[in-house]
Amino acid sequence: MTKKNLLNLATNEMELVDFRIYEMQGEESYEGVYGINVSKVDGVVEFPDHIFDLPAAPDYVVGTFDLRGEILPLVDLGVWMCVQIDPSKTSKKVIVAKFNNIKIGFIIHEAKRIRRINWKDIEGAAFNVNNDNQRGKITGTTRIEDGRTLLILDLEGILEDCNFYDPMKTMINDDGSQKEVPKFSGIALILDDSLIARKLLRTSLRDAGFDIVEAVNGEDGISKLEGLYEEYRENLGEHLKIIISDVEMPQMDGFHFAAQVKQDERFKHIPIIFNSSICDKLSEEKGKEIGAEAYLVKFDAGLFYDEISRILTK
Repeated sequence: MTKKNLLNLATNEMELVDFRIYEMQGEESYEGVYGINVSKVDGVVEFPDHIFDLPAAPDYVVGTFDLRGEILPLVDLGVWMCVQIDPSKTSKKVIVAKFNNIKIGFIIHEAKRIRRINWKDIEGAAFNVNNDNQRGKITGTTRIEDGRTLLILDLEGILEDCNFYDPMKTMINDDGSQKEVPKFSGIALILDDSLIARKLLRTSLRDAGFDIVEAVNGEDGISKLEGLYEEYRENLGEHLKIIISDVEMPQMDGFHFAAQVKQDERFKHIPIIFNSSICDKLSEEKGKEIGAEAYLVKFDAGLFYDEISRILTK
């Protein structure tokens, strides 16, 4: 694929659903502005008439509800975010989202609009979130009109908090024994803005014998590649065996990163696996069209190892 076509695919932009949660700050009502990637949204529906109890669930999981015959968990985002909800705002909606192959309903007050935002305009949350209760729950921030700040939620944290899935379950055989982890050597470069995701990748890849180099976004990934090239020059391919990249990252996303890698003669032969919470078919097709060897939905350890084995033993 030509350089122009690659860059047309990798625009470094995303669309967000802008939604609001009304909070109390002291005695004043405050309109909290939040966003979620459109690729993760199935729709916005009315608040359900009936909610089924979910025993032993955390306080922010209010129960389950029936959405056209499908029973989904219902999460109160305001409670999960540790904000004080404005009790005067009684009208509520539910954003139905699907990510990590799990579908969940999230209680909000209203959905405003769709915004197209360049990842260059998004700052990593580690530098912008002052509320300690929200650290780890915000993946990025961006300025909108009137100088307001839109917070992009790291909804994967809810899966982690609630133990909605076990990323290692496919490494267990039917008889309860542990599957053998394949063994490799060399360097794996991982890109992810999430501390939790990087830790999981780091552990999984080290268990498979790789040395790890980490980056927090696409720009950092390019910088790390340049550093590795300075060290190994034309022998880079003998040392750097694989790149594992998230898609959603501040400053430069995974698609734009991969497009740059695949048009650089020094790096284009290094295999790339996308490892993303986005589980729509369009993103998978886009990733492969850009040149990735695989597109995986976070996180299935068995499939992860199988794909690495398939790619590196060709």
